[in-house]
Amino acid sequence: MRSGPVRRALRGGLGRRRVQTAVIGLVLLVTTGAAVLALAVVADSNAPFDAAFAAQRGADITATINPARASPARLAATRRLPQIVAAAGPFAEVTTSLQLTIATAGPAGAARLLIPSVTLVGRAAPDGPVDDIALQSGHWPTGPGQIVLSGNQAGSSLPVQPSPGMPVTAVGAAGKPELTVVGIASSVTGTADGWVTPAEITRLTTPQEPASTQMLYRFRAAGDDAAVRADAAAVAGALPPGAVTAIQSYLPVRLQETLGIAPIAPFVAAFGIIGLAMSVLIVANVVSGSVVSGYRRIGVLKSIGFTPGQVSAAYAGQALIPAAAGCTAGVLAGNLLSGALLGRAASVYQVGTLGVPSWVNLSVPAAMLVVVGIAALVPAIRAGRLSAIRAIAAGRAPRSGGGYGAHRLLGRLPVVRPVTIGLAASFARPARTAVTLVATLLGAAAVTFAVGLGASLTRVESGLSLAGTEQVFVSLPTAPGSGVSGVRMGAGGAQSTRVALLPKGVRPAAPAAAEHAVAAALRAQPGTAHFVAETDQQVTVAGLAQQIPVTAFRGDAGWTGYQMISGRWYTGPGQVVVPTHFLTVTGKSLGNPVSFTFGGRQITARIVGEVFDGDNSGLAMITAWQTLASADPRLAQTSQYDVELRSGTSAPAYVQALSTALGPAYGVSLNGAGRGLPLVLGLIDALTLLLGAVAGLGVLNTVVLQTRERVHDLGVFKAIGMTPRQTVVMIVCWVAGIGLVAGLIAVPLGIALQRYLVPVMASAAGTALPASILDVYGGWQLGGLALAGMAIAVAGSLAPAVWAASARTETAMRAE
Repeated sequence: MRSGPVRRALRGGLGRRRVQTAVIGLVLLVTTGAAVLALAVVADSNAPFDAAFAAQRGADITATINPARASPARLAATRRLPQIVAAAGPFAEVTTSLQLTIATAGPAGAARLLIPSVTLVGRAAPDGPVDDIALQSGHWPTGPGQIVLSGNQAGSSLPVQPSPGMPVTAVGAAGKPELTVVGIASSVTGTADGWVTPAEITRLTTPQEPASTQMLYRFRAAGDDAAVRADAAAVAGALPPGAVTAIQSYLPVRLQETLGIAPIAPFVAAFGIIGLAMSVLIVANVVSGSVVSGYRRIGVLKSIGFTPGQVSAAYAGQALIPAAAGCTAGVLAGNLLSGALLGRAASVYQVGTLGVPSWVNLSVPAAMLVVVGIAALVPAIRAGRLSAIRAIAAGRAPRSGGGYGAHRLLGRLPVVRPVTIGLAASFARPARTAVTLVATLLGAAAVTFAVGLGASLTRVESGLSLAGTEQVFVSLPTAPGSGVSGVRMGAGGAQSTRVALLPKGVRPAAPAAAEHAVAAALRAQPGTAHFVAETDQQVTVAGLAQQIPVTAFRGDAGWTGYQMISGRWYTGPGQVVVPTHFLTVTGKSLGNPVSFTFGGRQITARIVGEVFDGDNSGLAMITAWQTLASADPRLAQTSQYDVELRSGTSAPAYVQALSTALGPAYGVSLNGAGRGLPLVLGLIDALTLLLGAVAGLGVLNTVVLQTRERVHDLGVFKAIGMTPRQTVVMIVCWVAGIGLVAGLIAVPLGIALQRYLVPVMASAAGTALPASILDVYGGWQLGGLALAGMAIAVAGSLAPAVWAASARTETAMRAE
């Protein structure tokens, strides 16, 4: 096959059909970008922890050893156990408290932030056969007085982000040695909160907190909890009794971190599939329309010697060349769009960086081109099979039928004639109308789905954070000299510590006096609607390896806004409500008793409700304060007060007034929930706009094809007196009816997609959903969404309609 004539015919076709060429390129740009984003999120959400765990040679277990009971030689012998493939250590380990000095704008000039119970490990280098520490900024400690903090410890749970150069005081060590933060790093399994040189550990130990020894192990098979337990037992058995004081498995860390971004993947994948389907339909419509409107040119090409293969190649190339350009640009756009989302995912997982996998950048454009090639090949082959005489005759002869019956029927309606002519035009080419209908329907369904998804996610965030009810928190120091309150786990499962910044020289009040002062100040504030004391403690539940948090309220907490999935809220001591994941892991159900240990004493309570709560990734309990106090009231001290404001109260003004009343020894803060929600909602909006644009481009292509085919008819209409405004109305009505029908069908489809995917997303996060999360569409919303298809159709048709209205009558009359 000679390529020269094909190239010339191809260039001529692309030049004559610049609009269709641009439509194909833009459609593929948008859909390829959306597909790259979708696959990148799915790939990175399926196994980001596993990939980072393998890359950083994460520890299957982190063992804390009593050095008085296990000599270095005995520890070295554990490396030769048959279960172990790699080991690192021994590293000296100490638990202490760190105080960060933070510059402030107030008169004191500085404030202090205490981080309690920080585990520091002495390591000479960040790399090794197990637990390769990933530096995020700064450098590794190289001498005395230097410390690297973990990214987990330096995360969003603190009101100020530690950074290299910040001074730190080890207030838990003798002499309170001064340190300087020289770097921020992360261990994939959180083996420590910070690292110093091995020699530095001796300065940080005290008789009350002697140094322990840390050993890190990787096993041959550690895929589940049973395997990890067996291997850990083998390590403990190889050491003297009592030598192993604590073991941390990687599996709870993996579970918590895997639940972070996984819920995002289903809806991104849904948008990607919708975009792919729309691109196939639009490309097929473009090429088919080019063949139909180019019959005469096909006949001319056949007459001058083009073979069927050359004609097919020329018409397929008219789709593949702009498609290739669009795919290339789409890969670049997809990588740019993925940057913000994957950057947030990397921050959630504390695994360094997450990027678009290379296989995604290669496979997506290749798959798109294959799909476009197939979509273009069918009408291109049909063009190649046409005989020269038949093609020329079909190109010059008027179409028979042409929807004249629809014209006669619609002409009886009591509306202006340009409207009925436009509505009847969609019946002239039923196949093209069907393709346009489906493409517009998919775009409108995406809009309906996006509206419902955004509303559901907003309610999810509000339900998990209680931002609508607990607008203000008041933190109480837990001990003299401490600026730290209790701990509540955040909606995503991340620890959210509320702390009080104490100016130098200010000491907190005793617990009982602090509670009395806060309660009195809250009652005195006119904007206070409700408040309740809360304590956050850790308990050991029978059957679970790790401790879990318990939130206990001292007083009526029914107003706090926790949503019940099933069962009821607790009504007294001895009753608990738990999230879905707690029931799944423990195998319990409503009405079952649950036993846990607090303060060295066992407590048995009854599960009375399944609550929508994300604390500790769904491994938590909520109960009355008296339930914990039955073990030891002294241990269940209030850590914070939750406050609901009266309607119309300015939250910032309330916080300022309460802070003034209480003084600097108390932390008064707003509920800072929803930091991650704007990013997800922005992603939904961006994908919706992209798919809406794709649907609009499909409509644009349809209207351009029909305008070119009916340009002679437009000249006739102009000659008999049709005004430019009437011409615009007529052309818009070519697709307005299609858009209205598409919108009416799209509403139930979008709602069905929302009701299917939101529970799938919740399941990926390990929770069920209250019914209120799904029931988000209002009557007025449904009416507006039903018009989404028409809006897409009108927007896509306006540009060619205005062009046609501005064309001169004599030019249109001379057109073939």
